[in-house]
Amino acid sequence: MSELHTKTLTELAGLLQDGTVTVTEAVEACLSRIEATEPSVRALITVTADEARTQAAAMDAQGPDPAKPLWGVPVVLKDLLTTRGTRTTCASKILENFVPFYDATSVTRLREAGAVVIGKANMDEFAMGSSTENSAFFQTGNPWDVERVPGGSSGGSGASVAAGQCFAALGTDTGGSIRLPASFCGIVGLKPTYGRVSRYGLIAYGSSLDQIGPMTRSVEDAARVLQVIAGHDPRDSTSVDVPVPDYLSGLGRESLDGVTIGLPREYWGEGLDPEVEAACRAAVAKAEALGATTVPVSLSLTDYAIATYYIIAMAEASSNLSRFDGVRFGHRSEGAEELIDMYTASRTEGFGDEVQRRIIMGTYVLSSGYYDAYYNKAAKVRRLLRQDFDTALTQCDLIAGPVCPTTAFKAGAKADPLQMYLMDIFTISLNLAGLPGMSLPVGLGSDSGMPVGLQLMGRPFEEATMLSVAACLECNLDPMPQPAL
Repeated sequence: MSELHTKTLTELAGLLQDGTVTVTEAVEACLSRIEATEPSVRALITVTADEARTQAAAMDAQGPDPAKPLWGVPVVLKDLLTTRGTRTTCASKILENFVPFYDATSVTRLREAGAVVIGKANMDEFAMGSSTENSAFFQTGNPWDVERVPGGSSGGSGASVAAGQCFAALGTDTGGSIRLPASFCGIVGLKPTYGRVSRYGLIAYGSSLDQIGPMTRSVEDAARVLQVIAGHDPRDSTSVDVPVPDYLSGLGRESLDGVTIGLPREYWGEGLDPEVEAACRAAVAKAEALGATTVPVSLSLTDYAIATYYIIAMAEASSNLSRFDGVRFGHRSEGAEELIDMYTASRTEGFGDEVQRRIIMGTYVLSSGYYDAYYNKAAKVRRLLRQDFDTALTQCDLIAGPVCPTTAFKAGAKADPLQMYLMDIFTISLNLAGLPGMSLPVGLGSDSGMPVGLQLMGRPFEEATMLSVAACLECNLDPMPQPAL
């Protein structure tokens, strides 16, 4: 069982169901891996070892349950998904000791499917960042090279999966926060269509942008997790009541005959590292060899996406984070004599620099006299960005391009916030449009030796098409090696 942590979720689920492996053995394999790797990777804020062991023993006593597709599978959750009885911090001092009394819907559905939660993953504070350097507690290292970042904001989730600490993790994607760490860590990361997965219990950064999705070691694993967490939730007003297809049924295709893939010229030009371009073009060439047709498409407003995204996201963050005032819950500053002083001190002590920066900017663009000049215009451009995608997707089934212009960079290399924001240039448009996308590992950079992810983007609620194409590509590309950690 010493190599059990290298299995995919699908492989482990089969071993658990036929009794070859017990839940206790699976949990102990992950806890042993956590003990071995956490000193260098530091992916987890909280490890729920006692609860996981208790649950594993109870499940082993009952025996396998074929009705539960994730029976006995250890998983990790990004630490902004509420978990009953387990603290949920958002990697922020302001929520350092917050213990929710309910589970997020996605967490409930994982538990009902038999998954065992073994930890809560580190992240950029309130999901604001692209490198997991903005956590209030500690930085997370990339399992491929711990001196490099794992991406963000779901960097802890991505690093935990890549390091073999769990068999799947949930992340959230506001502007690329699942796809970017998946690319940097060499795993699969899927951002569903906005409304496909319930946001109930997700502590929001940008309410019109955030979406929960799986991070796994294979496309089939991602499909299995999405199958469990997808679906309408009456407790979430943004949840869309559309049928959830069988995501696993289309994964066995042997060719890509009849599939048309659009290549946006704006994603393949200036600013793209040669090693990233080479790996992504090789993957596209493999798709063509499997029968796919590629066509040029245009996403002409890509250059406006970053400005549009950060106006909207910061405005929503300003509104969402106003509840953290030191009165109802969260950190309260000691010694303040006046109410306004208590508000100011609690938020200054509780929020980190990046969160404060975004709150200030968000408040500014929503203020009287500036709303029309900034927020209202950004909302109009957002609609045009969606029209860009809709037009492009009439010419193709999927759009493909790199996830990020670079591979994982050294910690501290992007000290300028504007440099960091540019890391999201290829991912944020999809969140503004509300469409599904995923990162598929397609190899290692020839110079850096770090993973490269190819981004696939599809029509609304057509995750099945995206997964089907990705699974075919995955089977025909060279297998991704494991990080030597």
